[in-house]
Amino acid sequence: MKLNLTEIERVETISKEDFYTQYIKKQKPVVIQKLTQDWPAYEKWNLNYIKTIAGDKIVPLYDDRPVSHKDGFNAAHASMKMADYIDLLQSKPTNYRIFLYELMKEVPILQNDFKWPNIGLRLVKQLPMLFFGGENSKVFMHYDIDYSNILHFHFHGKKQCMLFAPDQTPYLYKVPHALITREDIDFDNPDFEKFPALKKAQGLITTLNHGEMLYMPEGYWHYMKYQTPGFSMSLRAFPRRISNLSKAVYNVFIMRYFDTAMRKIKGQAWIDYKNKKALKDTEKI
Repeated sequence: MKLNLTEIERVETISKEDFYTQYIKKQKPVVIQKLTQDWPAYEKWNLNYIKTIAGDKIVPLYDDRPVSHKDGFNAAHASMKMADYIDLLQSKPTNYRIFLYELMKEVPILQNDFKWPNIGLRLVKQLPMLFFGGENSKVFMHYDIDYSNILHFHFHGKKQCMLFAPDQTPYLYKVPHALITREDIDFDNPDFEKFPALKKAQGLITTLNHGEMLYMPEGYWHYMKYQTPGFSMSLRAFPRRISNLSKAVYNVFIMRYFDTAMRKIKGQAWIDYKNKKALKDTEKI
């Protein structure tokens, strides 16, 4: 048995007005297939190009190990030169990913390769980060700490994206004081005996190809799987709903510091408590 997933709508192009009324206003995901075809990045951005211009940079790497009380908030698990990392991506499947690394700041020439799209969102004009992953590497199910509306662009290869709207949270075994679901859930092949509430979850799915953009509304859960080695870029806009803005403020200035403090005080017992509570809370609902 598989999760109940529907394909995300896809359009080749769309006007600013239609994107706003049909998707932003309704908080509805969509894939726009040709938004980047007039960007230099559409022709230039592939792993070999990144290796050429950024091969000497030391980059932080993350794998799929469970959260540990010993780890800092979003602390990297390893590091290596970008050239060596790209060689690894191109040689075999690997769980190592790059995220939360400002490659465009380190390699300013990349800033000339994309355009800020005029598409109905007031985008935060902060340099975007690039996210890299190897074949079959996964980004665990989570939602973003700041509840942003996200334009997620993919380059080089294919990437599967699974989304759940915020109203599906009761079925996803959300871990309290965190932005994630239980990490032992395999969303590709879920164990419905252990996690029966997942049967009720209604989700969305798509596979992004080179140059395509996925719009993810604020607060949407997302799980990513690199079907081939590749990399992505996200542009962001602040949440439009006041309730989500207040949640973002709480997450950024209170929740993450409280969780970090509890990890230091209680150690692994805090992580275990949260995982048990995720089960208990979901079963109650």
